[in-house]
Amino acid sequence: MNVTMYDTPQAFEALKADWNDLLARSYTNIIFSTWEWQKHWWDAYQEGELLLIGFRSGGGVLLGIASFFIAKDDEGKKVLAFVGSEDVTDYLDLIIDREHTEEVLRCLSGVLQENRSRYDVIRLCNIPDDSPTLTHFAPLLESFAPKVEITPHEVCPLFVLPKTLDGYFDSLDSKQARELKRKLRRAEGSGDMAWYIVDDSHDLNAELERFLKLMAKSHPQKARFLENPKHVAFFKVFMPVAYEKGWLQLNFETVLETPVATYLNFVYRNDLLVYNSGLDPEAYGALSPGIILLVNNIEYAIKQGKNAFNFLRGNESYKYLMGAKDSTIYQIKAHLS
Repeated sequence: MNVTMYDTPQAFEALKADWNDLLARSYTNIIFSTWEWQKHWWDAYQEGELLLIGFRSGGGVLLGIASFFIAKDDEGKKVLAFVGSEDVTDYLDLIIDREHTEEVLRCLSGVLQENRSRYDVIRLCNIPDDSPTLTHFAPLLESFAPKVEITPHEVCPLFVLPKTLDGYFDSLDSKQARELKRKLRRAEGSGDMAWYIVDDSHDLNAELERFLKLMAKSHPQKARFLENPKHVAFFKVFMPVAYEKGWLQLNFETVLETPVATYLNFVYRNDLLVYNSGLDPEAYGALSPGIILLVNNIEYAIKQGKNAFNFLRGNESYKYLMGAKDSTIYQIKAHLS
């Protein structure tokens, strides 16, 4: 196996032609590991020292990518982490051809051991619970790391979509189902509510600005998040790219033609991923526009034949009221000294 280590952003261009093809063959095919996400995340944040490692067969076929960077933590220790970090990325993993899992992981372990002087800690977060990285790679780290820990990191509540909206209501707690139906009847009775999905008839940049304003209004924590210019820069650069790839579903609920609630979703591998949302809490609260829009999203996903409705990271109570169950993402932490 041929190994190439990259430490400049040109690495993304060098691997671009083969990156997403490998991802489609990998054991964890997620939007957050696409070339587009990884490249634009690095452009926006550039945290620390880039370290991308490519693994190719003797015939030149790309079999693995380990997309890392090295940065100091609050204690001054040098930490090797996934490109993507945590603030804006929900799932992370190695990108490895599922037919070559063990050989690539063994090779990667050897490369990390040879370069152990460059970092004090290996900290890989947001790994899905069914990933071979947890079961096959962590034991390999134990061969040279005195202490390796696998711990639950966070939850991503989700549910499998039924075939019909009635089937969805039937899956809920009966009290919650009645409450949702009551809110839907009230919204329909008002005659003032509508919703739309952003498409080519809209100005995407203007709609993204509208989304960011509603996002900031919805909660002080989200407003503080958007005070970081790197977060805003990433949103504004990546979302148009996602739209062109058919991955972005941005939608709004309107009351009297005024947008008052919004969801920014990703559609990837036939799943709908609820990435972020916004709401004007002072506008038409009696009509529950945020909940109404969420039900509209669920119904639309059902009609489109989507498989799962994934709320991504966070254990907010409304996710469980809407029928979601926890899936867990994990962290591997290897202490090298």
